[in-house]
Amino acid sequence: MSWAVIAIALPFLLVLATGYVKLAVVLAILRRALGGGAVPPPSVTAVIALLLALFVTAPLAESVWAQAGPSMVTAAGKGGIADAAGVAEKAAAPVRAFLAAHTPARERQSFVDLAKRLRPAGAARDAVRDDDLLVLASAFATAELKAAFRVGFFLFLPFLLIELVVGTVLLALGMSAVSPETVSLPFKLLLFVAVDGWHLLVRGLILGET
Repeated sequence: MSWAVIAIALPFLLVLATGYVKLAVVLAILRRALGGGAVPPPSVTAVIALLLALFVTAPLAESVWAQAGPSMVTAAGKGGIADAAGVAEKAAAPVRAFLAAHTPARERQSFVDLAKRLRPAGAARDAVRDDDLLVLASAFATAELKAAFRVGFFLFLPFLLIELVVGTVLLALGMSAVSPETVSLPFKLLLFVAVDGWHLLVRGLILGET
């Protein structure tokens, strides 16, 4: 088995086959809603999204290791192509089950149709199934992105309302030169802290991925 191939593919799998896409997008929307992209810093939200993605995916990683770990060590020692293929199939089984369980049938069917359209008529087109890893990973990433935008929309509304109220008050006071975004930031932070926003958001995102 080529460990170099695994090392190259691992970052892509971590991004596309975990909840990282959804977590990163929701946290980016929260950052924009709070302070125009400055609070918290992008590097912080990226690290938090990665940490939460690893936390959510830990049971899946444990399942993969339980099924394919010993065979992976043996195959690495032998270096045979057949052994590597067997290990890959064992490791792919729990990943396939995880992606299928978290991907709506509509997205899966859509990517099955797209995969068939990209192939010429014949055996290659007929072989496309909705449990193929490439189909599942693409459908899963799309579904996660759609869910992130849906969560982000409802997350953005209260902060937008605060900014509109602050802007209206400033305009009524004749302080049109003052930035509503700057004045509304303390009120946004107060609201987020008062409702224990981080706890609710993180808990909701994690439970939505399990």
